[in-house]
Amino acid sequence: MAGSVDQATMRKIYWRLLPLAILTYFLCYLDRINVGFAALTMNKELGLDAATYGMAAGAFFWGYFLFEVPSNIILEKVGARLWIARIMISWGILSGATAFAVGPWSFLTLRFLLGLAEAGLFPGMILFFTYWFPDEHRGRIFAGFTVALPLAVAAGAPLSTALLGLNGLGGLAGWKWMFVAEAVPTVLVGIVFVFFVTDRPAQAHWLGDRERTWLITTLEEERQMIEASRKVGLWQSFWHPKVLILTLNYFGIVTASLGLLLFLPQMVKQLGFTNMQVGWVTMIPYICGAISMLVWGWISDRMGERRWNLFWACVVAAIGLVIAGKTIGTVWAVVGMSIATIGLYGSKGPFWTFPSMILTGTAAASGIAWINSIGNLGGFFGPTAVGWVKTMTGSFASGLYLLAGMALVSAISTFWLDIKRPAASGEALAGVPAE
Repeated sequence: MAGSVDQATMRKIYWRLLPLAILTYFLCYLDRINVGFAALTMNKELGLDAATYGMAAGAFFWGYFLFEVPSNIILEKVGARLWIARIMISWGILSGATAFAVGPWSFLTLRFLLGLAEAGLFPGMILFFTYWFPDEHRGRIFAGFTVALPLAVAAGAPLSTALLGLNGLGGLAGWKWMFVAEAVPTVLVGIVFVFFVTDRPAQAHWLGDRERTWLITTLEEERQMIEASRKVGLWQSFWHPKVLILTLNYFGIVTASLGLLLFLPQMVKQLGFTNMQVGWVTMIPYICGAISMLVWGWISDRMGERRWNLFWACVVAAIGLVIAGKTIGTVWAVVGMSIATIGLYGSKGPFWTFPSMILTGTAAASGIAWINSIGNLGGFFGPTAVGWVKTMTGSFASGLYLLAGMALVSAISTFWLDIKRPAASGEALAGVPAE
């Protein structure tokens, strides 16, 4: 009977939370990376060369960095329902406002403000899931949630390039229409979030009494076992050795991921495609990434193993980036980019299970945000480095090798992530074999 309560409860929670979470992150990433497609026509109009574009586009992540930890602590205090709605509405407005950039400095400023507005969404959702999903489900739920990332690129690529085709309509450039049109749904979904989301299981009237009791009891037992094994306070969450290793790992992955993503349309354009064809070709690597994310998260949960799954994902990413660098300017580079995205996005599910093995409560809020904020500075350094190398050498190849090196650093860092799941009486936590 306990098994049926377990299954029925988790089925309801998955269907209640996961679709809206995927839609939220889909819109988040669409509004974050559409600048890569806007660059196909926007850069000339705003006077941006590759180096300036890379630096300005990456300014988003400095805003993200500054407000990430405070945002997540606020979310832990006031609840995900109101705070994530605030994040979505404010970032939607600022994303649409990018259409009114008139030069490098206004573009850079709007990207920075967009980062401030969006800060806290991703770590906030990761923290929110720890309130609802026992440990044995977290590889799948984190992978299921973050699958919106490659899907946003895959679906957003043809959508964004199609919107570029509205050039001249109403006297506006196509890239301006793209920013405005893709911002409106974000604001609307932010409003829906207020009325649909439940902050904590104790408030979930859509669960039966037995289901709610089972979930609250299971999560509380896990929390107690983690704290009995390794109690980490708020300030310790910033400098705990394992948190620092996770930060290094994530910095490398994000540097490689965003360095590739924000220049990928321009790399594909070199093959002689039209803007619309660039959109369709760009879908290919990110469809591969979406499939990898789901499959790798499922495998990690089934194996009950995190560290080596993360290691091999980072290695695959490095190999793919080297192949892309060696074959840049040919269709084989798309194959290399696809291999790279398989590794980059396959790493997400295993990676985001680690913080909840160490941190609970407010320390989890601050620690998850800290990992994400420092890691996401790679979103500034990756595009900046690739753009600088392209301006200096005239080729993307050396930039791709640099990104491969960062993915390899992430792979090496996993050697120090020997984090064991806390277990009681020799049994694995929540029915999953201890690693």
